[in-house]
Amino acid sequence: MEHPLFIYNTLTRRKELFKPLCEPNVGMYVCGPTVYGDPHLGHARPAITFDVLFRYLKQLGYKVRYVRNITDVGHLEHDADEGEDKIAKKARLEQLEPMEVAQYYTNRYHAAMEALNVLPPSIEPHATGHIIEQEELVKEILANGFAYESNGSIYFDLEKYSQKYKYGTLSGRNLDEVKNASRELDGVGEKRSQVDFALWKKAQPEHIMRWPSPWGDGFPGWHCECTAMGRKYLGKKFDIHGGGMDLVFPHHECEIAQAVASQGEDMVRYWMHNNMITINGKKMGKSLGNFITLEEFFTGSHKLLEQAYGPMTVRFFILQAHYRGTVDFSNEALQAAEKAYERIMDGWHRLQGLTAGKETTVQLDNYREKCAEAMNDDLNTPTVIATLFDACRAINQANDGNGTISQADIDELKSVFQTYLFDVLGVRDNAAGGSVDLEPYRKAVDLLLEVRRNAKAAKDWATSDLIRDKLSEAGFDVKDTKDGFEWKVR
Repeated sequence: MEHPLFIYNTLTRRKELFKPLCEPNVGMYVCGPTVYGDPHLGHARPAITFDVLFRYLKQLGYKVRYVRNITDVGHLEHDADEGEDKIAKKARLEQLEPMEVAQYYTNRYHAAMEALNVLPPSIEPHATGHIIEQEELVKEILANGFAYESNGSIYFDLEKYSQKYKYGTLSGRNLDEVKNASRELDGVGEKRSQVDFALWKKAQPEHIMRWPSPWGDGFPGWHCECTAMGRKYLGKKFDIHGGGMDLVFPHHECEIAQAVASQGEDMVRYWMHNNMITINGKKMGKSLGNFITLEEFFTGSHKLLEQAYGPMTVRFFILQAHYRGTVDFSNEALQAAEKAYERIMDGWHRLQGLTAGKETTVQLDNYREKCAEAMNDDLNTPTVIATLFDACRAINQANDGNGTISQADIDELKSVFQTYLFDVLGVRDNAAGGSVDLEPYRKAVDLLLEVRRNAKAAKDWATSDLIRDKLSEAGFDVKDTKDGFEWKVR
């Protein structure tokens, strides 16, 4: 493609030139949510990170098949192999069918993603819809000698795998380190080794979610779903696998082991991971009382929140940091993001109403080239935002009468904002995160403000104040300038 894109490959621990296996087609798989609770800030970061990658790859001209799964079975409460299924537990506590729980929270997740302007994936497979594919994966691993049956459950034999293949290629851990970390656990139960992980679990009589298999009624291990569904929709070798950094070990490490054990090589060419979001320096968790759902952010209903924060504020907050860096939430940080978002939107709105000069006398830069360079440097969204703020300064100068911008340069600025702020970064033009089209209102508001300006010139302060107040009640903020007025939607 015309613009070389470099991305950080977690597998090789360096930035690499992105070259798809079958250009211009790109296969991308991202781990989606386990749908047993409301979506939270931790769900927002990977969704936004890989939404930006999805958008940018398409902007470069690639044809992208983006697969993001829904985990609705197999993710157990304590770890990947022990405890109660999280969705089944929720169903038992609320006296619902497990699929009622899964559907309810899937709908909630979709609503939150739409509010954040996250594009839907090309395919969104559910683990429960791909039990056969997961069973086939387990059969292949068994046939190749890297798994064993124990009391109706199937476990991956990590010791045997490590005799032929290198384990820990993604996380940097080796088998001895994993063993040492597991020694504090009492016994191994039905496993040969504590480090082995479940590919298929026998369903106990009280277990709600169960399917027939060659090994008896049971359910798939959590790690199987992504390997099976990624291979089904993207093939035995595809370009990008993404997710949060917390999934590197054990989930993605187990995915690599499963793929190699079944087909002799890893399926994935580039592994990409976003970093975590902390809250006041601490990891977000229900037990710490700092677990904040996206709905609580949007409504301001959590005790840690000083106000409500719109979806675009949350999106802008996440984009202001590089996806591989840690983001620490605080009210101060969100409020700063809200102001920054409003400033860049103000610049965009001023650009729409800017009167073109015969020539450009304000200092402009190569904004398009700088934005492209930043995106090609491992999706450096903070630099893209900084570049657009530089453009806003030039726009504000011209708007304040301290220079002019030609029509050609105005058109170019509009194109740069449209491409990088809206199309690539996915920012919407209103703080509430909706999709209001301002054009039907623009002429009417401008006409009212012209009446108000004439009223002010005639010292008819009552009419002037009435128009301003009524516009404010309707959600329009009006600002008087030396050359007339500005307005925006709250």
